[in-house]
Amino acid sequence: MRRLATLLAILLGVFRRRKRTEEPRRIVPAGTPSRGAENAVVALLVCAAILAAAFTVVYAIDDVAHQTQLLGLALGLSFACVAAALIVLAKRLVVSEEIEEGYPDPEHPEEQEELEQVVRESGSRITRKRLLLAAGGAAGTAIGVAAVTPALSLGPILDTDPLYETPWRRGRRLVDTSGLPYRAEDVSPDTFYTAFPEGAEKDEIGSPVVVVRLDPSALRLPPERARWAPQGILAFSKVCTHAGCAIALYRKPLFPPTSPRPALVCPCHYSTFDPARGGEVIFGPAGRPLPQLPLEVDGSGELRAGGNYSGPVGPSWTGVRGEGPRS
Repeated sequence: MRRLATLLAILLGVFRRRKRTEEPRRIVPAGTPSRGAENAVVALLVCAAILAAAFTVVYAIDDVAHQTQLLGLALGLSFACVAAALIVLAKRLVVSEEIEEGYPDPEHPEEQEELEQVVRESGSRITRKRLLLAAGGAAGTAIGVAAVTPALSLGPILDTDPLYETPWRRGRRLVDTSGLPYRAEDVSPDTFYTAFPEGAEKDEIGSPVVVVRLDPSALRLPPERARWAPQGILAFSKVCTHAGCAIALYRKPLFPPTSPRPALVCPCHYSTFDPARGGEVIFGPAGRPLPQLPLEVDGSGELRAGGNYSGPVGPSWTGVRGEGPRS
């Protein structure tokens, strides 16, 4: 019996020795787990997900005050939280070690295994990998949804129908930014004005128009627009047909050698339009005229729309010439 017990002890010792020798030698020393750092990373990733979701919600609600500022703040803070989470992860949860010699090129299987072992052992401080992966997945998904939300807002297969809709219809008064109606006698021939449809949203792409006054004898409008400019007053979309910038300059007074007649100018890319000829392009990259809005003067001398634009508002896109504006 003693011999049998001795033999079993020897065999057990050999087995234990083999098991120890089979365990690979650590390259990166084991780190001390830090639950506080893990909690901070999870909290930052959850905050990033919430902020990215807030971006989507704010984008979907049209009547939110200061919407543009809130969108930028939500997305910026979301990225900041992700960056902070990565910094905490790198500084507190990944074991770092200075090695005098550089890593060998992964040409041999043994060296490749050592590199993989270094990467694997560097995360020895992390004790809740599933929780961290779940938080990271939530943040990544929310940010991804926020990134594609603006494109999805165009509808299935890029539905551009809303771009053809405008708030203008016959009889709607032209008002200023304060909501006061424009009168024909208030429009001076030496400047231009920005007007909006009464009672409509000012931030719709089809809302703003520029109003100018020219000598009626100088007008060269198409025949079908002969009655669109009462007393020489004309209105055109304020959105440039090149890239959607705002028409913000009026070439008046003139410099005859280079600027023989008044013109509406987009200061971004210098597309220039001739109001006397129905907003046709006379300079710059714009590919089509500014859409003109027909005007009427009512019995009290106030300016009203005589209908809808002569063409679709905004920059040119595929098929823009095939459809017209809709009220």
